[in-house]
Amino acid sequence: MSEVKLATETRTEFGKGAARRVRREGRVPGVLYGHGTDPVHVTLPGHDLLLALRTPNVLLSLELEGKNELAIPKAVQRDPLKGFIEHVDLLLVKRGEKVTVEVVIETEGELAPGTFLVEHVLNTLSVEAEATHIPESVTVSIEGLEAGASILAKDIALPKGTTLVTDADAVAVQILAAQAEEPAAEAAEGEAAEGAEA
Repeated sequence: MSEVKLATETRTEFGKGAARRVRREGRVPGVLYGHGTDPVHVTLPGHDLLLALRTPNVLLSLELEGKNELAIPKAVQRDPLKGFIEHVDLLLVKRGEKVTVEVVIETEGELAPGTFLVEHVLNTLSVEAEATHIPESVTVSIEGLEAGASILAKDIALPKGTTLVTDADAVAVQILAAQAEEPAAEAAEGEAAEGAEA
């Protein structure tokens, strides 16, 4: 997984007005917590943070007051209209430490001939992994599957060192038959015939 360095500063002013000032300066307010320590209120460079968060479960290397801390994003608040980051919660981690995170489920392959739909019952899997080796996503093959087939959480291969936290028997992906349009067409034809008889 990628590790991104961010220059981080502590902040002492709080409240909406202070947060707006921080954002006007191109920075994002955040909270750093974990390992039984008191939460540390920080600001991070907005553009760099935005780029870093494009990678799911990115590992952040924070340069803070002469020390280097590792953290992963746990909660990101975005402006609902403009999409910019308003606030971020960061969890302190250590190399070798196990953490529980959500990883995106991706599918690959072609379905069996015919018109079928892939339904992601789960968009993510909850897994436990080493903080410095969190997978960005997991991939499952739907090659040749037909309507009615389903893939359980336990059927999805995980990278070495990663263990499943989600219920093993939970349905992650299922294949559905596409809704046929013939009944609607037949009904229309029937109504036309009735109209002709009348």
